[in-house]
Amino acid sequence: MSRNAKINSLLLLLVAALAVLPLALGLGEGKEEPFTGADAQAEAAITELEPDYEPWFSPLYEPPSGEIESALFALQAALGAGVLAYYFGLRRGRRQGELKSALLAAGMPRGGGTGDSAASAGPLGAAGPADAAGPADASGPAGSAGAAGSAGSDA
Repeated sequence: MSRNAKINSLLLLLVAALAVLPLALGLGEGKEEPFTGADAQAEAAITELEPDYEPWFSPLYEPPSGEIESALFALQAALGAGVLAYYFGLRRGRRQGELKSALLAAGMPRGGGTGDSAASAGPLGAAGPADAAGPADASGPAGSAGAAGSAGSDA
């Protein structure tokens, strides 16, 4: 088992323990609502300390039931996760595109391996007989430099 697989397994076990232990140990027993959110707990603490407290404002929308409120919260969390995943995917794609264009500008093949084009260049960068067409020429049998450049790589 690789090191990353061990770390992922340990993290998964830790998350499962965080979800199961409060239920198994009965940490919420004896309370009217054992697993309420922080908003409800804060409201209870404020009314206990200051019974005459009047809120400064009221909510714009009050859901008709707790289930709908939970569903809206889950929808909000899913949308936020989607936005974050899109952002990180976009960043990764841009970084990979910049790396590929930098490799092509340096005369290395797209596959990232050591193809004939990099090995046959002379001291001044002149192409040898194996590299007559150049690494970015799309006139090969496959029609793209990616297929011709990655043929010599181990990837």
